[in-house]
Amino acid sequence: MIVDGVFSGGGIKGFAYVGAIQVLEQRGIQFRRVAGTSAGAILAAFIAAGFNAKELEEIFDELNLQVLLDPPKLWIGFPFLKWINLYMRFGMYRGKTLEKWFHQKLATKGIRSFGDLPKGSLKLIASDLTNGRILVLPDDLKNYGIDGSTFPVSRALRMSCGLPFFFEPVYLKNGKEECVIVDGGVLSNFPLWIYDNHKQVRPVLGMKLSSSSEEMPPHKINNAIQLFEALFSTMKDAHDNRYISRRHEKNIIFIPVEKYSATQFDMNEETKKKLISIGKERTIQFLKTWSPIW
Repeated sequence: MIVDGVFSGGGIKGFAYVGAIQVLEQRGIQFRRVAGTSAGAILAAFIAAGFNAKELEEIFDELNLQVLLDPPKLWIGFPFLKWINLYMRFGMYRGKTLEKWFHQKLATKGIRSFGDLPKGSLKLIASDLTNGRILVLPDDLKNYGIDGSTFPVSRALRMSCGLPFFFEPVYLKNGKEECVIVDGGVLSNFPLWIYDNHKQVRPVLGMKLSSSSEEMPPHKINNAIQLFEALFSTMKDAHDNRYISRRHEKNIIFIPVEKYSATQFDMNEETKKKLISIGKERTIQFLKTWSPIW
């Protein structure tokens, strides 16, 4: 079966996607077009580049997550400076090492810019905070005077994964204005709408790193930290949850990983395997009753 795929964000919890892709590949389900936000953007880009389930597992198995965190050199010996960097540059980590890793992996498949991929096969979501709008890459780059076909996929991934306050934002120039670009999850964490234009030629299969709306427990808010977590969670999901209907839910694999942290870069091997197992189990369960609706 040929489908289009849409994958939600979720940070480090994205390891669950590896198990899901393994099952889909075993069942002969292939992706023609893919789209995603943050962790889902990484999966989408790697699938579009031609990585199979085995290669994805090897890539993420060998990955040392903490190596991807690149604090400014001034931090060394002066840990308190991270708070100054957060204030001045809006993020604790530069994100350059993360972007370099994306570039190196994609280059092994001959993918550097969007022009190296079939037209329309990959769409990534970022957030333009300066103009308050969702940014679909590479499509919307023309609004900044940029040729999308020459734009590096690794740079687009860096933009889509730019978790606010964790990684420094990416800046795009639009004339004389410099636009602040951050994680796509701020405005659309699960862009299922991207292929729903009433002209579908194939099913759209979604994968979301959370429980379904019926299974989702209410937020517990007993202090300021829990209030902030609930605020951010509601903000990033509100747009997409309003869009998703009962009809859409029948084409979505919900992977319940709420108890894991999206920024757990010190994750051990046991937790990685657990996440992969959850993704695998949920996908097997989903396929038992799935009848594509489109």
